[in-house]
Amino acid sequence: MYKQIPRILSSLLAACVIAGSAAAAPKVVTDIPAVHALASKVMEGVGAPVRLLPPGASPHGYHMRPSEAAALADADILIWIGPELTPWLDRARRKLNAKAQSLTLLGVPGTVRHEAREEAVFAAHAADSHDHDHHHGPVDPHAWLDPVNGARWLGAIAQALGYIDPANAGPYAANAAAGEAELRVLKEALNAELAPVRNQPYVVLHDGFQYFEDRFRIPALGAIRLSDGAAPSPRRLATLRRGIKASGARCIFREPQYASSLAAGLAGPDVRTGVLDPLGWDLEAGWSLYPALLQQIGTNLRQCLE
Repeated sequence: MYKQIPRILSSLLAACVIAGSAAAAPKVVTDIPAVHALASKVMEGVGAPVRLLPPGASPHGYHMRPSEAAALADADILIWIGPELTPWLDRARRKLNAKAQSLTLLGVPGTVRHEAREEAVFAAHAADSHDHDHHHGPVDPHAWLDPVNGARWLGAIAQALGYIDPANAGPYAANAAAGEAELRVLKEALNAELAPVRNQPYVVLHDGFQYFEDRFRIPALGAIRLSDGAAPSPRRLATLRRGIKASGARCIFREPQYASSLAAGLAGPDVRTGVLDPLGWDLEAGWSLYPALLQQIGTNLRQCLE
């Protein structure tokens, strides 16, 4: 009996080590609310990610606070859209933590990617509109607004976390699969909800909805600002005014992150204004934010256009 004690103690110690490694979830840092939501889903029951961007901030330009820089410096992995959306974060991550893993979601194989649009009135509505304000990068970074991308990224996040935390690879994969199933149901529901208002022209404040437009076949007439949030030129605004008048556009959508004066200035007596938020700052953080964000955009579009 006494000879078994060292063996029993050894087994107990091994069990403690395994339990301890399972409890120590990796330190995960994300950029925007949607990515934080996706990572939250994958990490359910294991841990919780940290989000760098505070509510109300624009991802296109931001200066991190000391607490946010400290979280990035201590991260095991950064999960982010990519430098196309947050060039400031690309510089910061190289400076603060060269050892951390990085999952760039725009680079995940199979991700649907669209070129950034520069027209005031998009080519689908007016082939002769070529009033480019300035050269922009080739990729529109707002790819999280396509739920097909969101589903693919859940799997990529699970794979990346499983690599650095193999003890929890099973839960990560199961959580991702559950999230993918939820998004398939949501995609079908939004398709049905938006069907009655397809082909109704509308204008967005900031060209950040191309992925949603394409997935649900509800194209915008044009955008006041470019996809990087750059302010419009007088020529761009004049082109939009002509496009709104010619098309009979029903709605102009503003965003919480930008002043509403530009949208209000373009809206005439027969044009309604609504709100579209590509980030979901008013939504509760966590997994539920991502499907709620897509649903909110769809509902706001339908209510203004119908």
